[in-house]
Amino acid sequence: MRRLVLAVLAMLAFTGAGLAQSYPAHPITIIVPFSAGGPSDAMARVLGERMKQSLGEVLLIENVTGAGGSIGVGRAVRSAPDGYTVSFGHLGTHVANGAIYKLGYDLVADLEPVVLLPSNPMIIVSKNAVPAKSLKELLDWLKSRPQPPTAGTAGAGSGSHIAGLYFENVSGIKLQYVPYRGTGPALNDLVAGQIDIIVDQTSNSINQVRAGNIRAYAVTDSKRVENAKDVPTVDEAGLPGFHMTLWSGLWVPKGTPKEIIAKLNAAAVEALNDPAVQKQLENLGLQMPPKDQLTPEALGAWQKAEIAKWWPMIKAANVKVD
Repeated sequence: MRRLVLAVLAMLAFTGAGLAQSYPAHPITIIVPFSAGGPSDAMARVLGERMKQSLGEVLLIENVTGAGGSIGVGRAVRSAPDGYTVSFGHLGTHVANGAIYKLGYDLVADLEPVVLLPSNPMIIVSKNAVPAKSLKELLDWLKSRPQPPTAGTAGAGSGSHIAGLYFENVSGIKLQYVPYRGTGPALNDLVAGQIDIIVDQTSNSINQVRAGNIRAYAVTDSKRVENAKDVPTVDEAGLPGFHMTLWSGLWVPKGTPKEIIAKLNAAAVEALNDPAVQKQLENLGLQMPPKDQLTPEALGAWQKAEIAKWWPMIKAANVKVD
C-alpha cells in the first residue's frame, strides 16, 4: 500500500511538473466579478493585454456579476487548479465578502495569491443637481435631507459599500444604499441624477468629473491624486481621517502548481513595470504597489492583515444581505 501511495504521489508530481512546463498552451480566463466598463474591468483589460506578450496566449476577460462579486470569485474557486482561470478581485471581493456572505468557500484557504495590483483612493462624488460646492457644504446638505440620501454601490461588501459604511462612521450621516452589479452602472445613474452620491473608486469616476457630468468633493487619502490635483483630500476638505485605499489583486484556485503561479506573477510584474501600462493606469488615478510587495507571499500577508482590519467594522455594522 505504501508503495502504491508513493507511486501515485510521484505520478501527480510528474504530471504537475509537465503541466507547468507547457503552460500556457491555450487562452487564460480572468474572471472579473463586476460588470464591463467599471474600474475592475478596465484594470484587468489593461493588464491582460500586456500579459499576453509575456505568456504567449490571449487573456480573456469574463465578467461574472452578482452578490458583491462573490459569484464571480466562487466560479474561480471551483475551477480546475491549472492556471487557466484567474480571479481578479479587491478589498471588497477578497476581504469584506467573507464577513457578509455565506460564501461556501474560504477566501484564504481556497485561493492562492498571485500578485498585488495597483490601488486607488476613493473619491466622494455627487450628481450635479446637489447644490453643495465643497465637502463641508455637502455634509450639511446630506444631514438636512428628510430621508437618508441615496448612495450607489456595487452590492453588499463591494468597495463602494465598505467606503459608504466607513463614511457613515466618520460623518455620522446615515445613507440609503442602492446596489448595482458594478460601479459602472451605478455611475451611469449618478450622471443621470437617479442617486445622490457615490463614495467611488477614483479610477471609475475621474473621467466623468473631468467632463463636468458629476461633482467631486475630496479623495480619501492624505495626499492629492496625481491626475486630479484640483480635488482636495478629505483632510483638507473637512473630514480628516477618512482614509481608504481600494487595492486589487490576482488569485488562482488552491492547488495550482507553484511554477504556474510564478509564471503568472512574472507576467503581471512585467506588465506593471511597462511604462506604457503605468501611464494607462496612472491616467485612471491608480497608484503602483511598492516593488517589494509584488510577490505572491506579500499579497497573501496583506489580504490576511486587511481581514483583521475590516471584518470587525463590517460585522459591527450588522450588514444584511437581502
